[in-house]
Amino acid sequence: MTKQVNISVSKEIGKGYNRFWHNKQFYRVVKGSRGSKKSKNTAINFIYRIMKHSWANILVIRRFSNTNKQSTYTDLKWAANKLKVSHLFKFNESMPEITYKPTGQKILFRGLDDELKITSITVDVGILCWAWFEEAYQIETEDKFRTVVESIRGTYETQDFFKQITVTFNPWSERHWLKRVFFDAETQEKDTFATTTTFRVNEWLDDVDRDRYEDLYRTNPRRARIVCDGEWGVAEGLVFENFEVKEFDPIEKIKQLQETTHGMDFGMTNDPTTVVSSVVDLDKKEIWVYDEHYEIGMLTDDIYKMLIEKGLQKSKIAADWEKRLIQELRNKGIRRIRSAIKGSNSIMQGVNFLQGFKIYVHPSCAHTIEELNTYTFKQDKDGKWLNEPVDENNHIMDALRYSMERYHLGKKKDRAQQYEALKSFF
Repeated sequence: MTKQVNISVSKEIGKGYNRFWHNKQFYRVVKGSRGSKKSKNTAINFIYRIMKHSWANILVIRRFSNTNKQSTYTDLKWAANKLKVSHLFKFNESMPEITYKPTGQKILFRGLDDELKITSITVDVGILCWAWFEEAYQIETEDKFRTVVESIRGTYETQDFFKQITVTFNPWSERHWLKRVFFDAETQEKDTFATTTTFRVNEWLDDVDRDRYEDLYRTNPRRARIVCDGEWGVAEGLVFENFEVKEFDPIEKIKQLQETTHGMDFGMTNDPTTVVSSVVDLDKKEIWVYDEHYEIGMLTDDIYKMLIEKGLQKSKIAADWEKRLIQELRNKGIRRIRSAIKGSNSIMQGVNFLQGFKIYVHPSCAHTIEELNTYTFKQDKDGKWLNEPVDENNHIMDALRYSMERYHLGKKKDRAQQYEALKSFF
């Protein structure tokens, strides 16, 4: 028997989500700024709904299956605790999977690593009728999305039955297919509810969070449109327009080209330490970005352990100009890390060199994709674009620029480096 749970929507989800909460159209789509509660609200909504509708099962999708455990699964577990009903659910973290114990309904988690496997999913109780695509911006093609949507089919003999696809994401670029499919009036899918939310509807943010968002309007107005206002990133003024998000096999690409390169940018208290790894095709002038790291607050020991885990201890790494950190890493055994070249025009020299390549980015490299879509040139007071990038949101971009410096000097292939890069995938 399904337990009845009485919830005050305004109390549990706060303002800004009443229409989203009650909507039953086939597509329910939310693009929003960071801190806008969209993921947390969706999680609460699904926990509430699965208890209310005994016929419903939920499929939760992210681009890569291994990211569900740290995001959507955790959010849904948090939502059950917030509603004080976690005792009614069985949480299987290893799969992951969540079962509503009174009825046996399921919340299933999958990735689009192989979207065709998702189409054969079945459930024992009721029907698989709802899907949640979280961080949908990471889904690089509409076809991948459609393949899963087509698996939400069939009907159920009950008066309140409805099927629904929920989509949540941050809108990094107006060129993404999500804009055309769900937000452009001329091409919008039928039976769609689409809305935009911002951090301003999140009454649970503290003053520090709010001040950080508000200050972005001063330091980087263009990025503030996306991060704070939930608006589409505009392609005009991008430093790099020569990039494409494309799925590829990193191991096969490394075997084929046998030329890998690695760059690192060191972070401070509020900035991330980043690593970016690429396969380079010098003949075709192509860069294939296959791996990244992006983390705030890393100490020397943390960086060392991360590089060991990635198999980069014997690889050449071009890093930011931090002599002390570089020496500490060398002392620990990262022998081939070196400082990048610094000079009055080193940034634009590196940028110009990268602009001569086609950059392909594996869809797992979310921070690389974000920065490529938001790294822009400065503008003067008249709005004219200057030949100087904005020094914001460029930690991966700096690391990528450092990694390619050695090709200015015509260095030969490093067999040991590409071997270690291969080993890190096994």
